[in-house]
Amino acid sequence: MQIEHDAASHRFSTLVDGERAVLDYVLEGNTMTITHTGVPQPISGRGIAAELVRSALAAARAQRWTVIPACSYAAAYLDRHPEECSDLRQHQSDLLDEALEETFPASDPPAVGGSS
Repeated sequence: MQIEHDAASHRFSTLVDGERAVLDYVLEGNTMTITHTGVPQPISGRGIAAELVRSALAAARAQRWTVIPACSYAAAYLDRHPEECSDLRQHQSDLLDEALEETFPASDPPAVGGSS
């Protein structure tokens, strides 16, 4: 199976028996968010989605990106194969920490208590 990566469109795809399977992602900075994995019914059950995810992970590793699996298939794949992505996956707790750091930067801690 030949998987193509269209970096401009943020899409991995393959053509099998005349049907196109895809994995779409969003790239923000050094973070790849996998947003959609789709395999048409006539070619489902052949491991095509897994191959698309493996290709996306290989590309992320080559670029030193972290990966957020926003689509349910990618999330399930990463949960089932932690050995393939432990160096890539950005966990939800990491995202929460980043959000808090942006909201309350270390140089500007939130005020506690009132002034007198």
